[in-house]
Amino acid sequence: MIRDVDRKSIFDLAVELKALAEKTRQGKASREDMSGGTFTITNVGPMGGTGFYPIINHPEVAILGLAQARLQPVVAGDEKNYEIVPRLMLPISITFDHRVLDGAEAARFLNMIIEGLENPENLLMMI
Repeated sequence: MIRDVDRKSIFDLAVELKALAEKTRQGKASREDMSGGTFTITNVGPMGGTGFYPIINHPEVAILGLAQARLQPVVAGDEKNYEIVPRLMLPISITFDHRVLDGAEAARFLNMIIEGLENPENLLMMI
């Protein structure tokens, strides 16, 4: 877990995240390294997961879940002028505690994540 995120630079967060990910891959992450957070990002995509419903673990207030990105047929255009085109789709879901977070705020946050993924060149401007 990365602590005190609100007080760190993007560079510091990237360094800490890389170190924690490596520790986890090596099986050396402790229970303390992985618990006590308020927000979690989980990704089942590398295991072939196509979708899931992430569950909040106390004391978290929200968890963002990513599944496997894959090409899917998408309808582009409107009902009078449309075509079916392949598009890379990434299933994303968010689970949150309504006692802490309003659903509209969660939807805006998810839309911000989607915008950043669709337009990565704008991602740094959003921070």
